[in-house]
Amino acid sequence: MTDRPQICLITPAQLDPESFAPLLAALLDDMPVACLRLSLATGDEDLISRAADALREVAHARDVPLVIERHTLLAERLGLDGVHLPRGMGGIRKLRTALGGDAIIGTDCGTLRHDGMNAGEAGADYVSFSPVGLTTLGSGARAERELFEWWSEMIELPVMAEGALTLELVRDLAPVTDFFAFGDELWSSADPAQMLRSFNAAMG
Repeated sequence: MTDRPQICLITPAQLDPESFAPLLAALLDDMPVACLRLSLATGDEDLISRAADALREVAHARDVPLVIERHTLLAERLGLDGVHLPRGMGGIRKLRTALGGDAIIGTDCGTLRHDGMNAGEAGADYVSFSPVGLTTLGSGARAERELFEWWSEMIELPVMAEGALTLELVRDLAPVTDFFAFGDELWSSADPAQMLRSFNAAMG
């Protein structure tokens, strides 16, 4: 793998569209971003719709696709570019039929190579392995470097690294992944823009 990884941004689980949109615009103007993922903790359709409207305007003005996590039925209705399926959420073939060939469909496969291969066969555009870093959430299992090494050597489907990323992990994984997805790593920082610059520099 010779290409430099690209950046995906994951929104905070809770956000105020009016205050977050300018922050997002500044980040997108400062750094090349391949994709934006709307990942809200709420199931309130009105809140999700308001956030999607605000962020779609910012993203599309900069030619950045916006995908939504989980809420597959809202993707088309809200004029979004695709969906990201959380771990264990299947239905990729049916979703591809519903959304068409141009839609972006990605899925989190946790630490399981087999799930990634199945997702690719079902029509996913990329797979994500996570978490790569240490976190108290989940089972404690981590997607290790050897998984990304094997994938990048054997499989053509793009692969994404995410979850508790650190500068050291980004430097280590940059040669063997196509995308890094940054979310809490940025929003928990005092200066998200500077943090993103640091991650970008760590990619080499």
